[in-house]
Amino acid sequence: MQTRLLNDVEGLRTFVLVLETGDEAVGCIARFAEQERLSAAQLTAIGAFRRAVIAYFDWEVKAYQRIAVEEQVEVASLIGDVALAPDGSRALHIHLVLGRRDGGALAGHLMEGVVRPTLEVVVTETPAHLHKVLDPESGLALIRPAEKG
Repeated sequence: MQTRLLNDVEGLRTFVLVLETGDEAVGCIARFAEQERLSAAQLTAIGAFRRAVIAYFDWEVKAYQRIAVEEQVEVASLIGDVALAPDGSRALHIHLVLGRRDGGALAGHLMEGVVRPTLEVVVTETPAHLHKVLDPESGLALIRPAEKG
């Protein structure tokens, strides 16, 4: 993975991360978020994966249902955020749309993705902190802008 700071003005930083063949996207982004101590950031990306695992949150059972994608796919759209989890760690929340060879699409929560040949990620950090709080109805840690963890 290659990274570069593109902008740094009054606590608002913008980075580009370029992942290469074989890089695992979620792990690379998580390590970068930890290294840069991100606590409120937005992610966007395009590129391609040789394989991926996406997930759908099943409301009835309150759990993610994993979906293996064992084919070359285009990352047609990826959007996500970085916030602080209830325990103070950095939490990634990433959704994406994957395009198949036939033009069909898959969408969901990104659990893992192995890059081929590239994934170009733009990370925009804000100078504020975002905190996640455990939501008792869903069982998920959700961003609550007014909360301090």
